[in-house]
Amino acid sequence: MTKNDILRRFRYAMNLSDEAMLHIFGLKGKKLTRDELLNLLKKEGEEGYAYCSSDTLELFLDGFILYKRGVPKHPKPPVKVPLTNNVILRKLKIALNLKDSDMIQIMALARFRVSKSELNALFRKESHLNYKACGDQFLRNFINGCAVKYRQGL
Repeated sequence: MTKNDILRRFRYAMNLSDEAMLHIFGLKGKKLTRDELLNLLKKEGEEGYAYCSSDTLELFLDGFILYKRGVPKHPKPPVKVPLTNNVILRKLKIALNLKDSDMIQIMALARFRVSKSELNALFRKESHLNYKACGDQFLRNFINGCAVKYRQGL
């Protein structure tokens, strides 16, 4: 799954307008025009398609955290880590203020069963013995579950 796919699917799942998306990017200092945003949301092969880099997606996710939770009173200095599916999932969990039980419920809405221990393995450090890499299928199902929960109000 490409970064463009993640951005497009998550926008749909959260029912975000163009204005909301531009505002979210703006919260992290990224000024986009509406056309630039629409090009990021196009599918590969469509005319005007623009590649969404890891840095661009990370700015969106960090902006979404600020959009949903507000600006912290005492911000911590940013730590640069490679943007993996595990990091994306963690940022979405933080932004939506989800607990493990909420995430399990969201996965169930996508008809994907996951246990608490499987879920916790995704949030461990890579060096941990029980760390598990988050695959595209898991992330896709999580976003699909978010679409069911947040678009349909379940």
